[in-house]
Order: sequence, then C-alpha cells, then structure tokens
Amino acid sequence: MKENIELLIGNELRDKGWRLAIAESCTGGLIGHRITNNSGSSTYYLGSITAYAYRAKVRLLGVSWDTLEKYGAVSEETVKEMALGIRHALAADVGLSVSGIAGPTGGTPEKPVGFAWIGLSTPTGIWTLQHNAGGDRIENKQEVAQIALEFLYQFLTDDGKD
Repeated sequence: MKENIELLIGNELRDKGWRLAIAESCTGGLIGHRITNNSGSSTYYLGSITAYAYRAKVRLLGVSWDTLEKYGAVSEETVKEMALGIRHALAADVGLSVSGIAGPTGGTPEKPVGFAWIGLSTPTGIWTLQHNAGGDRIENKQEVAQIALEFLYQFLTDDGKD
C-alpha cells in the first residue's frame, strides 16, 4: 500500500498534463474525497459523479439499460461504460470507475459481499480489474477505494498499457 497514493497520483497526472474524473457507485464518493484531500488537486482533478442507482448510471454516465439488465451494475461491462461515460461527461483524459457490493446485504453466490469491478478509460483504451474485499461495509468501501487508487497509480506509472 502506497503512503499518500493520492499525492503520487496527482504528481503523475500533473507531470503528464492529464485530467482525472471519477464515477463511483459502491464507494459513495470516497475516492473523490481522498483525491481532494491534497492541496492543488484542482489542477488535475475535474470532479466525480456518484451514481448509485441504475437511473443515475444511465442518465449521468451514459450506461446502457441493456448492459445493466443483462450484466447488472456490478459487472465488467458496466464499469467500462461508467469509466468511458465519466471521461466524456467531464472531458477528462482519464476516467476511473467503481461498482461493487459493499454489504452487508446484496451479495449472491456469483457476486458475494465485497465483490467489485474497477474500470479505467483513456483515449487509448479501457482496462478493468475485479477485486474481492473481505470486510464489513465500511471496510469494503475503503478497500475498494484503495485498490482503485492503486490500479490508477499502476497505470500512470507504467509506460503505457498493452
């Protein structure tokens, strides 16, 4: 776990001249909160949309009803559309998205409590990561936020994704 990963992300975004936008569901705005804890974050962070309900995902992020009905909100397909949607909605270079089951209810055998998908969209592609958090509701939100930030940081420090 990186110490003040938000600051490291900010430095990478600033160095690249990129702007970030975030679409959050299960983390409820926690990632945006963490990013804005650093002074000067407005130079690289455009904002976020916390789209919890299906309707918000469709209306604000452009997620397809068909995607939600076929795969559900917590799916690779949905976080791809969320990441692309937030990037376009806020004219960002990088769109980060998260959707998961924070708990303690809502889990299924296929998608248990703590199950989450993370999406990342740039003009060069879309990447996803599946993660299973293992705590209570608050711990799951915190863990998924941390993993999403680590996923973003890894992308920013790689010399490009294949």
